[in-house]
Amino acid sequence: MTGESWCIVGGGMLGLSLAHKLAGPGRTVTVLEASPRLGGLADAWRLGPVAWDRFYHVTLLSDRHLRGLLADIGLEDQLRWKTTKTDFYSGGTFHPLNNAIDFLRFKPLGLVSKARLAATIIYGSLLKDGVSLEKIPVETWLTRLSGRRTYEVIWRPLLRAKLGDNSKLVSASFIWSVINRFYAARRAGMKTEMFGYVRGGYGRIVERLTASLRERGVACAAGAPVSAIRRHGDGFAVETQTGVQRFDRVVVTVPGALAARICPELTGEEKNALTGLRYQGVVCTSVLLKRGLRGRYLTYVADETIPFTGVIEMTAVVDAEELGGHALVYLPRYVPAEDPLFEQPDEAIEANAITMLLRMYPDLKRDDIVATRVARARHVMAVQRLNYSRSVPPMDTSLPGLSIVNSSQIINANLNVDETIAFATRAASHLVGQPGREAEPALDPGPTSGPARAAPGPVVDASAAA
Repeated sequence: MTGESWCIVGGGMLGLSLAHKLAGPGRTVTVLEASPRLGGLADAWRLGPVAWDRFYHVTLLSDRHLRGLLADIGLEDQLRWKTTKTDFYSGGTFHPLNNAIDFLRFKPLGLVSKARLAATIIYGSLLKDGVSLEKIPVETWLTRLSGRRTYEVIWRPLLRAKLGDNSKLVSASFIWSVINRFYAARRAGMKTEMFGYVRGGYGRIVERLTASLRERGVACAAGAPVSAIRRHGDGFAVETQTGVQRFDRVVVTVPGALAARICPELTGEEKNALTGLRYQGVVCTSVLLKRGLRGRYLTYVADETIPFTGVIEMTAVVDAEELGGHALVYLPRYVPAEDPLFEQPDEAIEANAITMLLRMYPDLKRDDIVATRVARARHVMAVQRLNYSRSVPPMDTSLPGLSIVNSSQIINANLNVDETIAFATRAASHLVGQPGREAEPALDPGPTSGPARAAPGPVVDASAAA
C-alpha cells in the first residue's frame, strides 16, 4: 500500500459512503464488515422467488445527497418516480390522508383540531433549527401546539409507529426533523414530493457502490468481524479472525456499545458515553402477495392491538415486474433494542402479523400469501432524548488517529439513507482535518455540479454542539 492507510470498521451505508469520500490520492482505504454481506440495513435478501431489500427504503425527489451518490456510481438514470398515497387506520377503518379534501373529511378530528394540526405542521416546517427544541419533550410540544385530542389521535400513533415505547423519551427535535424532510420538496419549489427507487433495489445500489470502490482501490471485506483495535507504533493493529492488520488511521462506524468493546484503550469516560447510548430497533415481517392491498405506500396503524405499527405496500412505488408480478408488503414494529420481541421465533412473529393483516384487509386470503420472512435490527438509530446533542460521543477520541463515526452523531435529523450520506460527507471533511501523527491536506470536494454536490453542512463536532 502507498500513502496513508485507513481502515473503516463497518460496511453499512455509512461505512461505504465514508470510503467513497475518503478514497483518493495519498490514502488507501480498507472496509471491514462483520456480516457475510456489505450494506448493513440496506442489504437485500431473497423472499420466496423474489430478491429485494430486507428493510423498506424509498428515495425522495429532494434527497440530493443520495441522488448525487447514485450519479457518481452511474445509477441515477435508473431511478423511477411515483406519486404515492397514504392511509390512516383507526377504529377498524381506513382514512385516506392525501389532499385537502381527505383532510377535511377525516372524521376522527373536528374542524378546530384539524386547523391546529395544519398550523403545527406549517410552524414546524418554518423553523430553521431543531436544537432549541431538544429541551422540550415531544409530547409537551405537540400537545401545546395541536391540542390533546390531536396528539392522541394523530401524533401519538405516528410517534409510536417510528419509536415504539421510546417515543416517551424523545425531544421535540425529532418530529421537527420528520416534518422538515417531507417539506424539503416544497421549500425547493417542487409542487409535490415524489417517491422513487432504483431498478433492482438497494441490492443493486450496494453492489454498484462496492464495485466502484474496488475500482478506486478500496478493499472491501465482508465476513471480517473486528475483535479489537489497539495502538501499534505510530498506528493501530486491527485484530480479526484471520489475523492482525496494521493501519495509520481507523474509523469505527458500528453502534456505541460495540465500538466501546472493540476499542479497549479508550478512556472510561469515552466508553461510558458510547455504552450509554439508547438505541431503537425494528422487527419487520416481509410478506410477498399474489396481489396488492389498497395501493397505499404507507398506512399508519393507530390500533395498539395490532403487532405492527405500519403497513408499507412497496409495490405502490416499485413496479410489480421488478417483483415477478407480485406485491411486496412490509409490516414493521419499532421497539427498544433490548425488547424481548427480538428473542421470539420467526414463526410466532409471522403468524401474529399475518393474522392481523388478514383482519385489517378482509378481502385478502391466506392463499394470496406467497412467502413471509422476518428481519431484525437492534440498532437502527439512537434515541435522541432531551438535550441529546450535549451528550453525543465526539468523533475524535483520546487516541490520535482513532475516530468513532456512527449514526448517533446524526443530530436533529431524520435518519435515512440520504441523511447518512450527507453525514458521511461532513464526517470525511472533519476526519481529514484531524491528523493521526502528521498533518494532511484537506479532502478534495470534487466537482460542484449535480443534484447532490452542493457544499457540505457544518462539520459535526458533537462535543461542542449545544
